[in-house]
Amino acid sequence: GMDGAPPPASPAGLSAYVAVSQLLGLTLLTTTGAWLGLYRGGVAWHSPLQFNVHPLCMVLGMAFLQGDALLVYRVFRHEAKHSAKVLHALLHGLALVIALVGIVAVFESHRTKGIPDMYSLHSWCGMAAFVLYLLQVRAGEPLGPRGGKGPHTPRNIPAPPQWLLGCGFFLFPGASFSLRGRYKPQHVFFGIALFALSIAACLLGITEMLLFNIRDSYSHFVPEGVLANTLGVLLVAFGLVVGYVLTRDDWKRPPLAEELALSMDFKTLTEGESPGGGS
Repeated sequence: GMDGAPPPASPAGLSAYVAVSQLLGLTLLTTTGAWLGLYRGGVAWHSPLQFNVHPLCMVLGMAFLQGDALLVYRVFRHEAKHSAKVLHALLHGLALVIALVGIVAVFESHRTKGIPDMYSLHSWCGMAAFVLYLLQVRAGEPLGPRGGKGPHTPRNIPAPPQWLLGCGFFLFPGASFSLRGRYKPQHVFFGIALFALSIAACLLGITEMLLFNIRDSYSHFVPEGVLANTLGVLLVAFGLVVGYVLTRDDWKRPPLAEELALSMDFKTLTEGESPGGGS
């Protein structure tokens, strides 16, 4: 802090769980690369191997980077809130771009090989996860000021589309605190739900890929099947550890003293309340 006192220590166990999550994340990325490299010929663009860009990008973007973006507020507990918000948004944005590359890869590969699109449960769940994730990430981006209609209206919310709500609430400081408080639990819930849906879509994709490629030998515990199943177990473990860290109430990021002071100032400005008044 500014008085020279050391920052408070993280809660017991939090660092260990975060470290385990990162170890699992790096292991599942390595396992994905090993599967594609050893058994599927590797990855390449505009070639018969273009499809393999898809599972690599989805595991990296929609699983690993999305999970890390969700952990930002727990890991960076004592840094400025704005810095944590920026990192949170950057990781989500990077995950989104990488996932988009993966989606382009699979559609181009299908078109080249004459394979139909969007008929499987994996494709339905995966596309739902991506589209909802796009809307959720867009809800965390800042907008330029637009001028609201009243003291309780965030200043930059056009009526449609509704997913722009989070823009004003979380990165624009003048947003109404009452509305922000109401929206935050939904933002947190949908973030965790979309992460779970993304993991589920990855699991469905692994199974579908195995059934397409080694349908006849899969039941004989061939090495490729065992490796891909291991990847699925790692994805589940990563999701469970991240989910546990996110749902521990006593591991939530505590507001810093200066944030509490700023919150009171903004509340006074936006809602006309006195610093000593109730919320």
